[in-house]
Order: sequence, then structure tokens, then C-alpha cells
Amino acid sequence: MPQAYDVVIVGAGPAGIFSALELAEKTSLNILMLDKGADINKRKCPASRGLGCLNCDPCNVLHGWGGAGAFSDGKLTLSTEVGGWLGKYVSKQDLVQLIDYVDQAYAKFGAPNNLYGTDLDQIEEIERKASFAGLKLVRQQVRHMGTEKCAETLRRMRRFLNGKVEVRTETEVKGLAVKDSRIRGVETVDGKKISARYVIVSPGRSGAEWLKCEAQALGLKTLNNPVDVGIRVEVKAPILEELTRVLYEPKLIYYSKSFDDCVRTFCVAPYGEVITESYDGILTVNGQSYAERKTANTNFAVLVSTSFTEPFKEPNAYGKYIARLTNLLSGGVIVQRLGDLEAGRRSTSERISRSNVEPTLKSATPGDLSFVLPYRYLMDIREMLEALDKIAPGLAASDTLLYGVEVKFYSSKLALNECLETPIQNLFTIGDGAGLTRGLIQASVSGIIAARQIVRREEKKPEPVKALAQTAP
Repeated sequence: MPQAYDVVIVGAGPAGIFSALELAEKTSLNILMLDKGADINKRKCPASRGLGCLNCDPCNVLHGWGGAGAFSDGKLTLSTEVGGWLGKYVSKQDLVQLIDYVDQAYAKFGAPNNLYGTDLDQIEEIERKASFAGLKLVRQQVRHMGTEKCAETLRRMRRFLNGKVEVRTETEVKGLAVKDSRIRGVETVDGKKISARYVIVSPGRSGAEWLKCEAQALGLKTLNNPVDVGIRVEVKAPILEELTRVLYEPKLIYYSKSFDDCVRTFCVAPYGEVITESYDGILTVNGQSYAERKTANTNFAVLVSTSFTEPFKEPNAYGKYIARLTNLLSGGVIVQRLGDLEAGRRSTSERISRSNVEPTLKSATPGDLSFVLPYRYLMDIREMLEALDKIAPGLAASDTLLYGVEVKFYSSKLALNECLETPIQNLFTIGDGAGLTRGLIQASVSGIIAARQIVRREEKKPEPVKALAQTAP
């Protein structure tokens, strides 16, 4: 192979970035980062300029330096219980220390000092009310950066790595090169072969299918994660103010009476806006909030987790099918008033125009989510909204807006050791794309875990024979 590096990192999201930061600080290894998207200063989403989603390939929201997290609202969830499954690979004590280590790094690069979720008296009162409503509150502390400050923090990391790590954006990796059960490098789509002693694969959620295909081709065992399907809810911000002021992002879990399904809130965006994302040309919905720019609304996701059993093994394909159906019926994203859903009728532009809640996603098409979501999911979601209304009165009002669909595509998990290494020697998989994490903090932690193992291996390398001879008596 004509190009040789010590370490190649595939994917420049938070997991890959923190691997690079750790390796650059603690080694002198020759490191290359590859990402199919653009560099962070070139990432511009047409939807953010009022043009609507143009299905850019690759999507500028999901790909490029900073990954999908670059233009999220930058919530750093400081909990071992939220944001991933790393507790299955490292002890809780070690995970607590790693989370603190990563949090300090974000702070060093500009994340704000204020923390939510620290007032125990108010949290206990919210927890009590949630319990009466059949909801479980997951305690957590949150450091919120905001979309604009999140991007700026990642820009500082990018500048810090200049001269220490080679970064090639707009470079897509086609496959992994393996020989004798050992990683040898990668091959790009344009035919370049790059050798490496270590490869860290961090493709993000949008690269989950690619990683799954590579794993199958290499004979690696994979396990399917659940798929989360649901809607994004938008209400007037004061309705959730008591919760968001204390917690910023209230994590609430509910088990439906009808089907005993796990339903949860996700990605709360106080005073934020609803946005779209494009996965392989499929349009889904999401939300974000800024540190300084505020709307009159708060939005959040209500997701139903589904784990499929034999013989079906394609949970991501199922989520994509529902998203494609939504796109087929609406040309993009559907928005519907809760009152219209309950009345069994589609929403119209006229009904939404006289709603108390003005939609922040102007491109959404008024429609009927019951033509998209299975009855089971609709029942789960309606039960969840009724339970939430007991702790946030007014949430289940007729004018509450529902956007669909929101789908979280979690990757197949590979069989990994405690260092997140595959059975192929020196091949590590990390982050959301490896099915290990689903948030900025744990994704970043996974990058540290893999990098530290490489540091340990490099420290144990024997000195060259010539050097030993020079010091011999």
C-alpha cells in the first residue's frame, strides 16, 4: 500500500475526535482521520437557510468534521445510565472517571460551566410527581452548550489537532483491509489504499449499515440493537418550563398499559426548533436549541423501543420503511395536531394556522400520522402523552403538534473486548455507529477507551535491538 500511517481513524465525529485528541497528546504516532463529509467550516445545511431539505449527499447535518453532534444542541449528559451501553465493557467506577475526564476536555475547549440537574430538592419533587403518573425519572446532570457553541467547541478541537493529526474530509472509506486476522489498513472509494497498524472505526449512526456490511464480510459476529420509532412533540415552552429549568432535558420512561412497551422522552430542546435529517435520502425529524437564540416553543421526541426476534433481523430496515412511507405520503415530514389525531382526521393548513402552537418546522406537511405509524405505536405514544400531561399540564392539549417520524437507527453491536477491540487484532469500533453509544459524552468516552489501549500497546513495545546494544555494558 503506497500510503502508511500508524493509526487511521474512520469518522470524524465525537468518538473519532476524542481518539485523536488522546493519541495526539500521549503519543507521537502518525495519525490520519477520514470522513466522507466536509470540514466543519464548510458544512452548511440548506434547511437552516430556509430552503428546506435538498437531500444533500452526503448530508451536511450528519457527516463531516464533528459528526451529527456538531449541529445538535450540544447536550453533555453526565450519567453512566444514559447515552450508551459502555457500562457493559468497563466498571461503573471507571466509567464515572472517564465521563469526568471527557467533560473536563469539553470545558477546556469552551463548553459553558453551568450544570443542570443539581438541585436535589426540586428533582425529588419532580420525581415524586412522575411516580404518581406512572413515569420513571432518570436522574442526570446536563451541561448544555447550544448548537452554535457546540460547533465552536468542535472548531477549537479541530484547530488544536492541526499539525498533530492529518485530516482528510470528503474522503469516503470503501472497506477495511485485513490479513491473517490483523488489520492492515483501509481502502477509499476512489481506490486509494492506506496501510495502518491500528484502525479505529467510528462511522456514526449514518454509517451503521456500512459497518454492518463490513463486519459480515469479515465474518464478525453481530447482535442487533432495538430500533426506536416515534414522533417529535412541540408545545409552548412554558408548559415544560418547570421541568426544563431544573433538568434541562427530563429523561422519563413509561411502560404502556396496552402493550407493556418501553416508551421514553428523548432529546428535549427547550425554546428550540424542529429540524429535519436525511439518512440515505430518507427524511426524518429531530430537534435542536441554541444557547442564545430562542423560540417560543419546546420540542422533544417520544420514542418506542422495539427489539425484534427471529426470524426478522433487520430493525433498521423496519425503521427506514416507516420513514419512507412518511416521505411518500407527505413529500417529507408530517405535522399533525394532537386533537386531530384523537378525532381520527388529518390536520390541514387552516387548522394548524389557528393553533396556539406555531410550528417551527415550516416545511412540514399537514397530514395524518395514523396512515404511517402502526396502531401499537400510536397507542403507546398517546398513553405517554397522557402521563406527561399529569406532570406538565397542557402538554396533551388539542393544539400540541406532532411531527413524524423520528427514528433512531442504532447499529448492530459487534463482539468486542473491554477495550472495544474486535476479534481482528488492532481493529477497534467505537461510538454510535458501533452500537455502543447514543450521545456525545459516551461516544467521546468510547474514543478514549480505544485510544488508551493503543497507548498502552505502544508503551510496551520493545526497544529496537540497536538501541539496546548501545546501552549494554
